[in-house]
Amino acid sequence: MSLQATEFFTELCLPFHHHAVVGNTYYAAPAPGTPLRLRIDFTPTIRADTYGGLRVAVVHPDRGETDAVALSFVDHGTFHRRDEANHTRPNTNQYGTFDTYHRPGRPPWDGAVTSGLRDAVEQYTAVWFPGAWAASMSRKAAGRMPRSTPAPSAAPAGPPRTH
Repeated sequence: MSLQATEFFTELCLPFHHHAVVGNTYYAAPAPGTPLRLRIDFTPTIRADTYGGLRVAVVHPDRGETDAVALSFVDHGTFHRRDEANHTRPNTNQYGTFDTYHRPGRPPWDGAVTSGLRDAVEQYTAVWFPGAWAASMSRKAAGRMPRSTPAPSAAPAGPPRTH
């Protein structure tokens, strides 16, 4: 079953313009002029088709993986509200995870609050791609800036009036 990864990574609101989601993996080139790339995967748990977090890695095209970190959903409060509302207890298989089985019309990660994960990805990328997050955010904001157009003149066109 599909994890609807494209929608999940859209929900995560990562600012990188040069990115793609292939299968269930997010790839990005956060900093122009460097060969390093960012790769984000869902981390499986010991249960089949169940995921407990994200694995964020820095990859070099020739040297392979340079560094990686695991970001668990539990540690970043991703499903805290959902689990609390459903009375899912800590240390159970369903707590802080999602699986590929879900309600029709809803993503498998329904109920996720991604702000904690997003902050962790931002902190991690700041180490490997200094300034890339801010540069991507400023380019994104610049693209959404309203264009300033001169206001139409309230006076009718023609020669100035004399009294």
